[in-house]
Amino acid sequence: MDIGAINAHLDQCMAQKDPKKPSSAKSVLSFGKFKGEGSASQSQKTVVEIPSEQDDHDLTTNLSSSPTQNLSVSLTEPATKKHKLNESTDIKKLRMSAKLPLAERLRPKTLEEYVGQSHLVGPTGVLRGFIEHDRVPSMILWGPPGVGKTSLARIIASSTNNRCVELSATSSGISECRKVFEEARNEMKLTKRRTVLFCDEIHRFNKSQQDAFLPYVERGDIILIGATTENPSFQLNSALLSRCRVFVLNKLDNEDLAKVVNRSLLLVNRVRKLVYNKPVLRLTTECLQYIIGVAGGDSRTALNLVEMVDAHYQKNDDKNVASIDVDPSTLREVLRSTHAVYDRAGDQHYDAISAFHKSVRGSNVDAALYYLARMLHGGEDPLYISRRMIRMASEDVGVVDDSCLPFAVATFDAVHKVGLPEADVMLAHCAYKLATAAKSVSIYRAWNKVKAKVAQDANFSGAPIPLHLRNAPTKLMDELGYSKGYKYNPDFKDGKVVQEYLPSEIKAETFYEDRHLGDIVDSDLEEPNGNN
Repeated sequence: MDIGAINAHLDQCMAQKDPKKPSSAKSVLSFGKFKGEGSASQSQKTVVEIPSEQDDHDLTTNLSSSPTQNLSVSLTEPATKKHKLNESTDIKKLRMSAKLPLAERLRPKTLEEYVGQSHLVGPTGVLRGFIEHDRVPSMILWGPPGVGKTSLARIIASSTNNRCVELSATSSGISECRKVFEEARNEMKLTKRRTVLFCDEIHRFNKSQQDAFLPYVERGDIILIGATTENPSFQLNSALLSRCRVFVLNKLDNEDLAKVVNRSLLLVNRVRKLVYNKPVLRLTTECLQYIIGVAGGDSRTALNLVEMVDAHYQKNDDKNVASIDVDPSTLREVLRSTHAVYDRAGDQHYDAISAFHKSVRGSNVDAALYYLARMLHGGEDPLYISRRMIRMASEDVGVVDDSCLPFAVATFDAVHKVGLPEADVMLAHCAYKLATAAKSVSIYRAWNKVKAKVAQDANFSGAPIPLHLRNAPTKLMDELGYSKGYKYNPDFKDGKVVQEYLPSEIKAETFYEDRHLGDIVDSDLEEPNGNN
C-alpha cells in the first residue's frame, strides 16, 4: 500500500473543495430559543406556509410568573431556498422524536442547556471547573429523583476526551462491569486514554460487588461517576466512597422548574403546530404554579404533567383556533383523572400525613393503610413516613406498649436498607402494629406540660437544684454541701426512701398522671340499647 499516493489523493480532493460552500445548513426546524437568552435569528420568510407575523403570534406562549420572564417560541427561518429540500426530512425527524418521552427529548446535552444545581455547575461551580479543565475525578452524584443526576453525568462524560461507557445497576450485573474494567485497562495500556464509567443506581450493587470497582478506580483505569438516590454513607462501600468525591444535587427550586416547564412547552407547541397542525397551548401563571407545586422539585414529574396536558388537548381538531388557553380547573381535572395528584411540597403532603397519623391514633387499620398507599403512590419519601411512625410509637402508643418504639425504629432501618418498592410492606406492617396497639398519651401530655412550663416561666426553669442532688466532683463542692444527705436508693429496701427531688419552689407541681387516655364519652357512640 502506497501511503504517499493516498495522501496525495486526499490533498487533491481537499484542494477541489469549494471553501465558500457552508459545511452544514441550519435546520429549518431547529429548537426555538428564549427571548433574552441570546436568540439572534432574523425574521425571514418561512418555508412552511404560515405567515411569519401570524406564526410568531400563534407560537408565542406567555408564561409569566414571578421568578421568570415572558418566554416565546420562535421558528428559525431558512436562509436560502436550498433549505426547502430538507423540510420534509426535518419534519419526519421531529415526528419520530415526538414518540419519545418529553423528558428524554428535552434532556440537556451541554452545561448551558442544563437547569439547576448552580452550586455545582454555575460560573463558580466546582464541577464546572473540573469539566472545563478535563480533570474530572471519580464521583458520586447523590440526590432525589428528577434533579438531573443522569443528565449531568452524561454531560460530564461527553465533555471529556475519554472513552465513555454507561451501565445501570438495575439491568447490568457485576460480570458486565468486569468486562468494562478489562476493556478500560486495555484502552489505558494501548492509547493512554481513560474510560469514564457512568453507573446509574449504583447503590443497587451490594458492598461485595462494589469491591470490584476498587482496583480500577484506584489505578485510574476508569473514572467512576455513580448516581444514587440513597445516602452514600450507608449504601456504598466505605473504601470505594473514600476514592470518590460526593456531590449533592438538590431539588429544583420554583424558578428552575418554571424554566423547565416553559422549555417543554416550546417543544410541545412546535410539534403540535408543525407535525400535527394542532392549536398551541398557553398556560396561565396559576396553571404554571400548579404544575410546579405538584412536581415538588422533580423536573421529570413536571415534564410528565405537561405531556399529560398535551395529550388531553390532542383531540382538538378545529383548524380555525390558533391557540388554546389551558383553564386551571381543567388542568386540575386532567391531572386528577390521569395522575394521582400529590403535591409533595404543599397541602397534599401535609394533609395526607396528618390523615395517616390520625387514622393510626384512632386505631383504624384500613384508613391507615389507605393513606399510606396514597402517599407512596404519590411519590412521598418512605423515610419521612418511617420517621413519623417512630414519633407515633411514643406519642400515641407510649408506655402501654413499649415494643412499638423499637419496632418503628427497626422499620426505619429496614426501609433505609431495602428501599422501595420492596420496603412498602414493611411500612404497612409497622402501620398495622401501631394502629392495633393499645394507646396511651400519658407521657406525651406530661412532657408537653413540663416543656411549656419551663419555656414560659423563668422562675420555674431557674429554680435552684437541691444540694443533695447536685454533683460533687471537687473538694470545694463537697465542703459546700453538694451531694450531702443524698440517699442512694439501691441501698434501701425496695429502693424506697423519703427524699425531695424537685426544687423546693415547685415541689407541689405534678406533671405525669397515671392515666393513659381521657374520660370524655363521644356522644356519637351508640348506647347499649342502640340509640345514639
